[in-house]
Amino acid sequence: MAEATMTNGFHASSSPSKPAQLSFPMPHAPHVRINIHLSILQHCILLFLATSSVESGEGGCSMGSFVYALPNRLSPSTPLSTSLYGSSSSSAQMDFATRIAKIISKKTSKPTYVSNSISFASTARGGAVEEEMDGLTRCVEVVLGEVEKASRMSNAAKELGEV
Repeated sequence: MAEATMTNGFHASSSPSKPAQLSFPMPHAPHVRINIHLSILQHCILLFLATSSVESGEGGCSMGSFVYALPNRLSPSTPLSTSLYGSSSSSAQMDFATRIAKIISKKTSKPTYVSNSISFASTARGGAVEEEMDGLTRCVEVVLGEVEKASRMSNAAKELGEV
């Protein structure tokens, strides 16, 4: 069963010049949603990740961790990364943000900033490795899909401008 992904609250593509706000159910915990705020800029990608549920209400969440990854010119298969913000108590969030930043940086060849406040505590097994990996995979699929969509839109705009 394919889960619907909403962009900016609607099932529509977003403009590459505007941040996309995406939301989809967390694997293994359909009552919890992963929320993404994605800005695809010309020279970098800025990504904010958080979770929300009916129980959490409308309140915001703390920043969690903030990581920067960039392509490695000397070893393209291993992007470089560094932590910009986070505490030792959020090491799981830091690791998750680092993995996502490195994957997206490697796949897009762009520097990537990732802020992560995702909590897997509400999943069926409280954040088992499989649950985290499924969440990571789904986040990467959604983000790379939006990057590809923005790239196609940008290329189409360039072609129209050249004609």
